[in-house]
Amino acid sequence: MLINIQLDMKPFLKIKSPFPLWEFQIGIKKMTKKLRVLITNDDGIHAPGIKHLWQALHEEVDVTIIAPAAEQSAVGLSITVRNPLQIHRIDWPKETEAWCVTGTPADCVKMALSVLMDSPPDLIVSGINRGSNAGRNLLYSGTVGGVIEGILQGIPGIAFSHRAYQTPHFKSVEQYIPKIIDYIADHPLPKGTLLNVNFPEDTENGIKGFKMTRQGKELWGEAPDERYHPAEGHSYYWMGAKLQHFEEKEDSDITWLKRGYMTAVPVHVDELTDNNHLDEKRSHFEGHLNKHFPT
Repeated sequence: MLINIQLDMKPFLKIKSPFPLWEFQIGIKKMTKKLRVLITNDDGIHAPGIKHLWQALHEEVDVTIIAPAAEQSAVGLSITVRNPLQIHRIDWPKETEAWCVTGTPADCVKMALSVLMDSPPDLIVSGINRGSNAGRNLLYSGTVGGVIEGILQGIPGIAFSHRAYQTPHFKSVEQYIPKIIDYIADHPLPKGTLLNVNFPEDTENGIKGFKMTRQGKELWGEAPDERYHPAEGHSYYWMGAKLQHFEEKEDSDITWLKRGYMTAVPVHVDELTDNNHLDEKRSHFEGHLNKHFPT
């Protein structure tokens, strides 16, 4: 996974690249630097998905793994502020640097950047999540939350998820991950934008293709399950979940996933302001409310 740049013998020639991933060739001399990638997830350091993500990348990029010590699904961008965080080194094949953190994916990225890594990575990749993070589910996702934390700190990122929850075939999607990383290295994401990638449910029998598309509407709704505490004498609930379906646009991640395509949605999180509403209503809002203040 190298960008080849042919140079002549001009001294002091400087090449600027959006990622410090390059191969300089001057005569017979060669200097190579790999892309530095931080891997995290929300299923936990011991989940199968993160091992397959590492397997897909470790031969081509410089990988560091920092992931939650236990499952942190559906924690979104939350961080731990009322309990201390513990960090433990994990043995990993190929002498890969790996740690687990007793916190959320966003905690892992924060600890990576402020404590564990001597310099920031070039890219953060998160996953491979067990279950879909397509549609509006990305708002709940810890997998996506880890990438958003990187975006807020100026580091581009990609979230990977497999739509199958019970039996995701992670091995079959390994081959596609380096291709996506290669593309992003050559064609950087805009500032403040992450890429949310989802694989269709049946990947063992092949994927029909790649689709860059828009976010759909599908999300996990609640299905509360009431239980009774025999000793305390009160009821309690498991939140439960049921997938809520909506009429989807033809060009959406949900539609394409159902057709057997892998989807990639560029999601912008740097600027959350609804600028159209701001431009339309600013004067009216301020005029209406400011009349209660003395001029």
